[in-house]
Amino acid sequence: MIHELDFRVSYADTDKMGVVYYANYLVLFERGRTEMMRELGLRYRDLEEKNIFLPVMDARVTYLAPAHYDDLLKIRTSISDLGRASMTFDYELVNAETGKIMARGYTKHPFVNKAWKPVAVPPEVKAILLPAVRPSQSQ
Repeated sequence: MIHELDFRVSYADTDKMGVVYYANYLVLFERGRTEMMRELGLRYRDLEEKNIFLPVMDARVTYLAPAHYDDLLKIRTSISDLGRASMTFDYELVNAETGKIMARGYTKHPFVNKAWKPVAVPPEVKAILLPAVRPSQSQ
């Protein structure tokens, strides 16, 4: 499954050069990830109420072209791996008007409890996530 979310770049997202500030790409990844989980029926809030947390343990962004103020971006999010106690999301940011790929990346998340100890993916969560997993694209 590939989830798509449109996002219009605002002035607040850009740096002095008028391009999306490099760290904001990770914020866009988070938006895509959060909305994908919501579409699957797994809100982060619901997991946290069950004392299950998904911090980022690894992140990578490959910048391919600058995005600018007022660009309409498409945030494409997919799950490339679901392990016993972790999952990996892949991302692609595309200029929705030109189709040009602006950036690619991934984030890896362990499933942990409130004490930050790894926990196995609960069976009911795994049942929801597993059908959405797609093979990883080369980073």
